[in-house]
Amino acid sequence: MERVKTGLDKLIEEDFRRIRGRSIGIVANQTSTTNELKHIVEEAKRKGRCKVEVVFTPEHGFRSAIGEGEKIYGEKYDEEYNVKIYSLYGETYKPPRIIMEKLETLVFDLQDVGVRWYTYISTLYYCLEACGETETPIIILDRPNPITGEIIEGTMLESKYKSFIGIAEIPIRYGLTIGELSTFLNEKYGLNAPLQVIAMENWRRDLWFDETGLIWIPPSPNMPTINSASIYPGTGLIEGTNISEGRGTPLPFQLVGAPWMNSRKTSEELNRIGLNGVKFRSTIFKPTTSKYKDQYCRGIQVHITNRLEARPFQIGIHILSAIKRLHPKKFKWIKRKERYIIDLLTGTDKLRKKLDEGEDPWIIIDELEGPLEDYAYKKQNYHLYI
Repeated sequence: MERVKTGLDKLIEEDFRRIRGRSIGIVANQTSTTNELKHIVEEAKRKGRCKVEVVFTPEHGFRSAIGEGEKIYGEKYDEEYNVKIYSLYGETYKPPRIIMEKLETLVFDLQDVGVRWYTYISTLYYCLEACGETETPIIILDRPNPITGEIIEGTMLESKYKSFIGIAEIPIRYGLTIGELSTFLNEKYGLNAPLQVIAMENWRRDLWFDETGLIWIPPSPNMPTINSASIYPGTGLIEGTNISEGRGTPLPFQLVGAPWMNSRKTSEELNRIGLNGVKFRSTIFKPTTSKYKDQYCRGIQVHITNRLEARPFQIGIHILSAIKRLHPKKFKWIKRKERYIIDLLTGTDKLRKKLDEGEDPWIIIDELEGPLEDYAYKKQNYHLYI
């Protein structure tokens, strides 16, 4: 199969004709590169003869090196790229009107991971909203959904649980590219952005990122490989608990544990269930950041043996259920500003309450994923690829 060409590669192929010579803003980070690893800022200046007024950056910053949840405030100057950098993860989530009114076009080019709580899609939402308010054209340079555009999983977000880690009423694993999602958001929420999407070439809905011929550039510090991204729709749920999800280790989201966990019993219990496409192994790890920093954690490693059969959301719920059942006095849900993080991640309080009541995980999964059939039908209206 031919290598996928991203929206950025297609923009370069057409000689930047849509924005040549314009004053532009770019939403970018270290993933915003061509197939040859040339950065969009350099290419827009050199080949497009654009005046890059500002680069807006999402969570984790321009070089995707800042830790999760760490705010980045204000405007900085980047000498290496000779450009102003303005954070959209600090004082504001939305590009300020005073900056937007100086731009002829806003270009959005970020590699997403295909999971609702990954905040780059929230940055997309607020960029669309800002463009709608100032009537600034926005061009989305499409990139692959790294965990395919076919498989959907998880809960639908309930509107009252909308937050920056859950911006839209879509499933946790939503099966759209960033370009397809931009059209969905623009229409569903009446954002009225003057929107264009530059589609990829050679991408299919069944492709995983490592089948595209593209180079994986970590979009955030704890998303180093496609393996972490593949399990993220499930083990990302662990962030709502007092258990480490493996941040600060070489295997984030593949390791789960705490100093007080009985790793052997937990792995045995999970393997006994016989979930498709996954095996569990007891292990010990020591995070260098985040929960239990510099402490030895007893836990499990999640080994995906068949990613086509594995369903991370199911895996995540069974992990939560098993750990909670085996460690009833130690396990805790954690809060932020009086709201349970697990409720914001799942977009509902049903998962937390049902696990607290000891309900069978399979019954919980069937109920929570009930609305997916309707979503699967509706999302086809936004497909750009087969």
